[in-house]
Amino acid sequence: MERTFDKDLLVRQLGRVADPTRFLKTMGEIDLLNDDDPKRVALGKRNVGYELFFATQLTRWVLQLAPEASEALMLAARGQHICRWMIPREDYPRDRAGYLNWRADLKKFHAHKVGIVLQEMGYDEAMQLKVADLNLKKGIKKDPECQTMEDALCLVFLEKQFAEFSERTDEEKMIGILQKSWAKMSEAGREAALALELSEDCRKLVEKALAT
Repeated sequence: MERTFDKDLLVRQLGRVADPTRFLKTMGEIDLLNDDDPKRVALGKRNVGYELFFATQLTRWVLQLAPEASEALMLAARGQHICRWMIPREDYPRDRAGYLNWRADLKKFHAHKVGIVLQEMGYDEAMQLKVADLNLKKGIKKDPECQTMEDALCLVFLEKQFAEFSERTDEEKMIGILQKSWAKMSEAGREAALALELSEDCRKLVEKALAT
């Protein structure tokens, strides 16, 4: 069963895709996979898999930053964290090297998983490669679409994950994370970040990170 939770948002983009029916079906297939996430959260009036929730938020930010986003970018955004729970952080050593290896394996896993869906939906090799490059985040600061993806990822973190994450992370480490995120963002992404409605505690952390 096709399941696309922000179909109204996506329908407005159909004029820029080669085959609208295939595009919506592909987004729906990615949604179905992400809805299998055992971690459940509210999305509208339904409880859905967390990675489905994440995918809808990332798609929303991509289209807010780039209203003329290409089909490849929209597909990549939908599948950026596809089935992420299948490779848990706990499977890797709890040190810096373990973290980096986990992140590298995740990117490859996501790109491969999305590639399978695209192939099954009849997308050609050129589209598969373009989406994979975006999922692997090749070309940050060089490729505008890759930069849009990075900005959107940072904005989803700040808007939806930052508050909870900061509660279990010491301040010094949190400031370092914010500074690294800020360095990866474009000016447009930074402007959007500064316009977010954050809690007072989160706002103070951002101010400290930017002032250091």
